[in-house]
Amino acid sequence: MKKIKYDCQKIWGIFEQAYVGRDPCKVPMEEYNLLIAAAPFQLPCNRMMLWSKTKDVVHDFTEKTECFVTLENTLLGSVLDGLTWCGNEGSNETFTTGCPGWTECENNPVRSFWSRASAAFADVGCGNVTAMLNGSITTPFSPTSIFASIEVKRLISTRVSSLNIVLVTQQNDVTNCTNASLKNLQKELDKGIKYTCKEVTLSKIQDCASHPERPCGSCW
Repeated sequence: MKKIKYDCQKIWGIFEQAYVGRDPCKVPMEEYNLLIAAAPFQLPCNRMMLWSKTKDVVHDFTEKTECFVTLENTLLGSVLDGLTWCGNEGSNETFTTGCPGWTECENNPVRSFWSRASAAFADVGCGNVTAMLNGSITTPFSPTSIFASIEVKRLISTRVSSLNIVLVTQQNDVTNCTNASLKNLQKELDKGIKYTCKEVTLSKIQDCASHPERPCGSCW
């Protein structure tokens, strides 16, 4: 895929427009529309990796192999991952402390960015989409997660042929692919998208990440 050159100074200015000078609890996700348009997501079909409650294992895997692309591997995602930012009314500054937490108010700058970016990222999914979920918790498909509340809803059958769940398990886990929340996932999925689920041990994924020369499909 052709590499795109970005004007980072321009993108930074558009980013600031979304929240600078505003009440940090009144920044809806739509405020980032111009930012997404300035740095649109592009990735080859069959390479999208979504995740929920598996951040560390997913990114360890994608950093060591070239099989999949997560939102955090994109320009915007990689720059803003792990950061906190907000503005304040009457100020033209960006603050990195004293900002509302994720659950403190729904329309805070960080949560709104990740919600909008996740929607845009899911919108470009095509072919086979993979999602890594946590098999060590009782509800791997949590209705309050970005994966459930935003990303799954944006996958459409005219672009996406299948959603392949990789349920990351460890010894003595009680959750498997028959989990009730995963039944709900199947109901939420756009009709026409094939659903698969495989239980894969954390140790196997880590072993695969340590051998990037192996074909991508052999990991699960």
